[in-house]
Amino acid sequence: MDEDDRLAGRFEASRPRLRAMAYRMLGSLSDAEDAVQEAWIHAAGADASAVSNPEGWFTTITARVCLDMLRSRKSRREEPLGLDEAAVAGPEQEAVLADSVGLAMLVVLDTLAPAERVAFVLHDTFGLPFGEIAAITGRSPAAARQLASRARRRVRGTTPIPGIRLARQRKVAEAFLAASRGGDLGALLAVLDPDVVLTADAAAVPSGVPATIRGAAAVARGARAASLRSRYSGVALVNGTPGIVMAPRGQLMVVLAFTVTDDKISRIDVIADPARLRELDLAVLDA
Repeated sequence: MDEDDRLAGRFEASRPRLRAMAYRMLGSLSDAEDAVQEAWIHAAGADASAVSNPEGWFTTITARVCLDMLRSRKSRREEPLGLDEAAVAGPEQEAVLADSVGLAMLVVLDTLAPAERVAFVLHDTFGLPFGEIAAITGRSPAAARQLASRARRRVRGTTPIPGIRLARQRKVAEAFLAASRGGDLGALLAVLDPDVVLTADAAAVPSGVPATIRGAAAVARGARAASLRSRYSGVALVNGTPGIVMAPRGQLMVVLAFTVTDDKISRIDVIADPARLRELDLAVLDA
């Protein structure tokens, strides 16, 4: 086996790890596949004779490609999916990947600056030292540490809710999501206040007109009808309170902000307007 074949074999063995890393950085399976393939093109065209750690070299190349893609994406933001597309978005493999990473994590990562996102993923998920991250991001090791620290604070968020109350509200949000996914009308009614009020902004309504729905029965029927969309949803902190984010292909589309009273959902604000979504403080709930 010659050196080129040996290098190709090492890269193929690393491909699953590189793809998982790129997916966390880019939030899209197709983009992650493209990034890994571009990394291989760079590696195959370089002189690898002096490389003592091919796996680390592959990681560096892939991370740099992802950083370039994130910077390009930020200057040329992709068009968001339409709500109708959300119900059928993404192949099965992408749905499995999203579940493994967590939709809330993907959504929050998408709010980070490109270098913050790369530094956080490389250090907190894949354990790279800050010296290596510094070389990838073009910063000093101290600055790379700060990038990851800022990202970590954003991911964790802050909540004024006491721990016991937070846990109870989280259970309510999780029960609502599980009932919606299962189309379980009884379970939905059990978690909704009888006088619950749901408001939806214009971007969340097909007619383009803001809507208000009152009463547990009507809200439960609507949630059951959206059971397919709930497949691409997860529980997250929304302005410090457990709510739901819907993010097909890791791209935030809709947020359900809950008001919980006596362990029942008494109000739901359905937010889909991009400007309003950008104003929300979103964070990941601890496992």
